[in-house]
Amino acid sequence: MPAYFICTMTVHDPETYRKYTALTPATLARYGGKFLTRGDPVETVEGSPEFTERMVILEFADKTTALAWYNDADYQSASAFRRLASKGRMCLQAGDGNTVNPDPKV
Repeated sequence: MPAYFICTMTVHDPETYRKYTALTPATLARYGGKFLTRGDPVETVEGSPEFTERMVILEFADKTTALAWYNDADYQSASAFRRLASKGRMCLQAGDGNTVNPDPKV
């Protein structure tokens, strides 16, 4: 089943952050990952506060591959620029096909 990294961040140093974004695609390609969105505008249609962060969504074949990419030495080296230039989070969710179960606890 596919797995997704949902990443949100507030960038306070765009120049340093660009060093990270320049290096990330090559690491992603080695693991068959792909960008589903990469910093495109996000519209808050419900709830508050208004979403103002940068959002990136990545797709991998499965959770094991996603974690292998994240732990890759080259990616971790590149991510040092991200950590210097922004504050945020990276959440990993494995898609298990549970799209029809209405129970929110499952």
